[in-house]
Amino acid sequence: MDIGFVGLGKMGFPMARRLIEAGHHLIVFDSRKEPVEALRALGAEAASSPKEIADRTETVMASLPSLQASLDVATGAAGVIEGKRVRRFVDLSTVGSQMALHIHDLLRGRNIVQIDSPVSGGVAGAEKGTLAVMVSGPRAEFETVRGALEVIGKVFFIGEKPGSGQTMKLANNFLSATAMVATSEAVVMGVKAGLDPKVMIDVINAGSGLNTASRDKFPRSVLPRSFDFGFATGLMVKDVRLALEEMKSLGLRMEVAEAVGRLWEVVIREEGAESDFTAAIKPIEKAAGVVVGAKGVAAK
Repeated sequence: MDIGFVGLGKMGFPMARRLIEAGHHLIVFDSRKEPVEALRALGAEAASSPKEIADRTETVMASLPSLQASLDVATGAAGVIEGKRVRRFVDLSTVGSQMALHIHDLLRGRNIVQIDSPVSGGVAGAEKGTLAVMVSGPRAEFETVRGALEVIGKVFFIGEKPGSGQTMKLANNFLSATAMVATSEAVVMGVKAGLDPKVMIDVINAGSGLNTASRDKFPRSVLPRSFDFGFATGLMVKDVRLALEEMKSLGLRMEVAEAVGRLWEVVIREEGAESDFTAAIKPIEKAAGVVVGAKGVAAK
């Protein structure tokens, strides 16, 4: 299948690479030359803009870091919307249902179908092809790209309503964000009381407290103090903010979500948007006067 791919960052590059390795022909664009050249070496062709890609292929995928980037690539100057050949825009980014609907409506005016397709599973999932792929859009168009999407992960068809895939993604990432800060608070509580953090994580993972943070993030990135899981704090905060906006737009009052949102605002303020999101434990440690690590606890 001929596929255009825009956005070759930490998530986009491995997804694009897997598509090439699976036999798909890719035309790629990114603002940086290095990932483009790396994919050209694997057989991809380069383009000078999203529009050029959309002039040359019917299917354009995008993996982008912000709402504005997705809007610009899809509908801006030299964007997909100006392409002569494109028929469908597959957005693998997380933009929230309102932005997805906005992009959908703008593209529809040019007879371009938007397929909303956010992914979850992090850089490791993108590398291994084990992402959860949450798709919404016209069923027939989904079936056209289903084979390609199955290369990057396990595909779930959420429904035909525009933005439904985004709602599913925000629900998922809200739970991921909650697990990270809740597990951090639980472990810091134990460490403050004198418990061994490694033993705590082993017990939690053997019991009913098991979650993605205790299972994956703590053993790999928190206890060793490497904070290198591969997902930026800024991106997590973006997703939490979008989830809160979605809840409010539905007339919901979500007290846990609001508390989680406040915690993540502290994290981004103290650790910065470029920090790894596993650094969320640091402000909690700071407030408690302890440092959690695999080899025990150091006083503040």
